Order: sequence, then C-alpha cells, then structure tokens
Amino acid sequence: MTTYRIAPSILSADFARLGEEVRDVIAAGADWIHFDVMDNHYVPNLTFGPMVCQALRKHSTVPIDVHLMVQPVDALASAFAKAGADLVSFHPDASQHVDRSLQLIKAEGCQAGLVFNPAQPLDVLEWVLDKVDLILIMSVNPGFGGQSFIDSALRKTERARRLIEASGRDIRLEVDGGIKVDNIRRVADAGADTFVAGSAIFGHPDYKAVIDAMRRQLA
Repeated sequence: MTTYRIAPSILSADFARLGEEVRDVIAAGADWIHFDVMDNHYVPNLTFGPMVCQALRKHSTVPIDVHLMVQPVDALASAFAKAGADLVSFHPDASQHVDRSLQLIKAEGCQAGLVFNPAQPLDVLEWVLDKVDLILIMSVNPGFGGQSFIDSALRKTERARRLIEASGRDIRLEVDGGIKVDNIRRVADAGADTFVAGSAIFGHPDYKAVIDAMRRQLA
C-alpha cells in the first residue's frame, strides 16, 4: 500500500512568523516541510538561504525537503545539508556534473533528488537512478508560487513511476506546482506519492481542513 506524504511549501507561508507557521502546519498533519530555494539566477525570484533552514530546524519535527532552484548547485547543497536538511534536490541542467552533485549530497548525510521542469526530459535518470532517493516532477515552471497545474506533468509522472518500478529501488516520486484538493487524486493516480502544496494550504485559514481534505482524496 502506498504511503502518501504531503509537503507544504513555506514559499506561501507568512515570512514574518515562519517558525510558528512551520509548527502550525505540522500540527495540522504535514509529513514534510518543503523549502523552495530560489537564487534570482536559475529562476527569476529570490527566497531564502541555509540560515533560514538552520533557524527553522528546531521548529520542525518532520523531514525538511529542500528544492534547490539555484545555479551552481554544489556549495548551496552542502550548506543546506549542514543546516539541517534531510533531502536536497536540484535541477540536472543547473549542475555541470550531476553524478558528482548527487554524490556530494549523499556524502553530507542527506537523501538526494533530481528535479525536472515541465519541458525537460527524464533522460539523465538512466545514468544516475542508483544514486537518487527522490524524483521531483515540476507541474509548473519554477520561480513563483500560486501557478496553475500543467497537465503534461501527469504523463511525465507516469513515466517516472515506470522507471522507479523497473529499478526496484525505494525512490519517492514528488510533484510540485498547482496541487490542490481537486487534483491531488489525479496526480496520485499518475504515480506520485509525495505532494508539494503551497498556496492551497497556506492560503487557507484552516491548514488542517485542507490537509484532511487532501488525505480523503488520497484514501
């Protein structure tokens, strides 16, 4: 039986009270806390660095899932690992040496993931699937929260699920972008087991009500 995980993205939280927001969303049933790290270089926005992760580590009783939208990758991947991240994912086109970047993250004691933009193929997985703990399919173009779900991500999610099953490895399949109560079931049916949701959760006054509604869809 599939274990589903809901990972609220703090990109949509109230930055003025992030510690409280993290505690509240975990109390509401979050399985992971998702960090969208943007550098205003690889993507057109700027969010937070390792010090914010370090500060929030003591507020989180669940894994911290760091999604790096940065270029270059290695220095920040290492810094986030040292700051308390449990999983660190990056975009293969942002690293000159994907295999080396994955090895670096694992050497820091973190699980490592690769992230695929909407128009990006999964080809690189053929060569590094043995080093990957997480595959993250972007269902929006990275850089901003609150975007609408891109339907072609469902086909890519299906393909990623087939690759995971063929490998026989325990690899999480995460989808990020436009996830809501009314589409989370379709995303799960395509093969995803981990769901990033930002504005759908933090944009609602009752975090528990949204997370509970998502779980009912997944049941």
